[in-house]
Amino acid sequence: MFKEALKEIREAQRIIIHRHTHPDGDAMGSQIGLKHIIKENFPEKEVYVVGDYAGRYDFMEDSQMDQVPDSLYEGALAIILDTSAPALISDNRYTTASRTLRFDHHIFVEKIADVEVTDTTFESCAGLIACFAQTEGLKVNSLAAKSLYTGMITDSGRFRYDATSPRTFMLASFLLEQEFALSDIYTKLYADEYESIRRRAEFVLRIRFTSSKVAYVYTTAEQVKDMGVDTFSISRGMVNTMSDIRGVHIWVNFTETESGVLCEIRSNRYNINPIATKYGGGGHAKASGATVKNREEAMQMLEDLNQMEENGCE
Repeated sequence: MFKEALKEIREAQRIIIHRHTHPDGDAMGSQIGLKHIIKENFPEKEVYVVGDYAGRYDFMEDSQMDQVPDSLYEGALAIILDTSAPALISDNRYTTASRTLRFDHHIFVEKIADVEVTDTTFESCAGLIACFAQTEGLKVNSLAAKSLYTGMITDSGRFRYDATSPRTFMLASFLLEQEFALSDIYTKLYADEYESIRRRAEFVLRIRFTSSKVAYVYTTAEQVKDMGVDTFSISRGMVNTMSDIRGVHIWVNFTETESGVLCEIRSNRYNINPIATKYGGGGHAKASGATVKNREEAMQMLEDLNQMEENGCE
């Protein structure tokens, strides 16, 4: 699995790294980490990172994306990270590259690249990249290690989600062999502005429950505008404010946007991925998402989740 990926990297002179839109810590950590692993081991290669704005993860070193002209894709290898479906990839010019390679840990939806390295047993794409580097004997410098570690802790919920395994801690230990300050990551990752804390409190007051105690929040486009923040901060950024409510095993956050209603679905008991897939999305067994056309379709999804809880579907 890894050897074919390394062969693609060795043979490419120009490499352009993509990840999913509205990046989380894992997408950014994987992208920055892989870039600097390649630069460290193959300094003669051109390596670029592309995609939309890093958002709340712009504190990460080297998170500024490159402005790449179309012409650079000719003869290039495009690497796609942390993405299960083409519609989720930030910058679709990867399709014009000469070769494509994907690293991903989501449930497989469809073939995207010429070479696929996908494994759902990893807690994060960053962990998959760290394993790739360790297995193939690649040098990992401090910046790459810090970036990958950030991706691992964010996608594992600080090592508390089900996907966390002995391998997770082994790879974290491998990364910690490089010198970087853990406090620097955690302080920037979890420190918050007062306005964000106030916004979260207002969000909690809008939590509602279905008949089978599926927790949900529906934020209209007008409410999004009034909040004055990006939709990602409201959708994925707020979904887990519902995660620790006693007796709640499924929760979903609906956020209206110009392109539809973003649906972030989570569970601590059930595989909710088939419902996300039914509505054109995907992700993990217990953390998935989709975008639906309107509120009516969002409420249909909510009823499906309610039925799942009511029937006790494992």
